[in-house]
Amino acid sequence: MTWWNDDDVDDELDDDDWDETDIRVRPNPKANRPRTKRRPAHTDAVIGRVLGVDRGRYTVMLGEGTPDEREVLTTRARELRRDPIVTGDRARVVGDTTGDPGSLARIVGIEERTTLLRRSADDTDQVERVIVANADQMLLVVAAADPEPRPRLVDRYLIAALDAGIRPLMVVTKTDLADPTAFLSHFEGVGLDVFRSAQTQIPLESIGRALVGHTTVFVGHSGVGKSTLVNALVPAAHRATGHVNEVTGRGRHTSSSTISLRYESPEGTGWVIDTPGIRSFGLGHVDPDNILRAYGDLADVAAECPRGCTHLPDAPDCAIADAVAEGRLGASGPARLDSLQRLLTTFR
Repeated sequence: MTWWNDDDVDDELDDDDWDETDIRVRPNPKANRPRTKRRPAHTDAVIGRVLGVDRGRYTVMLGEGTPDEREVLTTRARELRRDPIVTGDRARVVGDTTGDPGSLARIVGIEERTTLLRRSADDTDQVERVIVANADQMLLVVAAADPEPRPRLVDRYLIAALDAGIRPLMVVTKTDLADPTAFLSHFEGVGLDVFRSAQTQIPLESIGRALVGHTTVFVGHSGVGKSTLVNALVPAAHRATGHVNEVTGRGRHTSSSTISLRYESPEGTGWVIDTPGIRSFGLGHVDPDNILRAYGDLADVAAECPRGCTHLPDAPDCAIADAVAEGRLGASGPARLDSLQRLLTTFR
């Protein structure tokens, strides 16, 4: 038997036998790539108007008002997965922006919004549901009868509009079925422009003039004739219309999505945003101070109120109430104060 020690082994091995430089390691690009939060600048992105949203796909108009105007179908970039993209948004789009059948572009950013109309599930819910972006007018569609008008729901629409800095308008439909005068008296102090519409006579020209140059979101309870009005203003809209249930007195939801439609007339163009009928409108997100700011003359007087003044009928030493009682706010002062207090009470 032959014996040897470690020194003998070392003598027999060449130094190159211990060299590991020739070992090949399979590259892993993902593991070796340095982590970064930098995103592409997308300097080639084009900006367009979001016309509608349908199951994770967004229809965007590019080249608005130019000979190259076209609609493209888009998806959202992964980095925007937590950000709401809604009708009316101004989106930054990259990829295949030709609009050809089968093409799909990508939204990589949203331009700063001028307004944001929101609602919550109820008044205690702080989670916002974004309805539309960049609208500067809200047209409330209310029926004089069938279904009966709901003043408190209209109050909630008004509060949401005033909070968002959106000018409210109103159309009362079916005035041939009932006189809306008593209903409209609730809103004398708000300064609403009101259009009365009968089933056989819709004031399309007057309403149309109010739409030119604006982006107007149409809202209303189901069954009030909102989709019928939209179809009359934009004949190519083809929005589904329904009827009122004779047993419950409620309208059936017909418009299932929010969509932007271009209004065109000899006087000019505008944008109509039609929304599904809404039976409830939570105000958990609203700042009460925005309601008061919408009443400019009353807000100026409110600066003289004691700290924490609610401006409600039971508020002590309310400067607005004193100014109205003394006639300093003119003949419309009592109606405007009543309107403000009603809206604040609804929010409360």
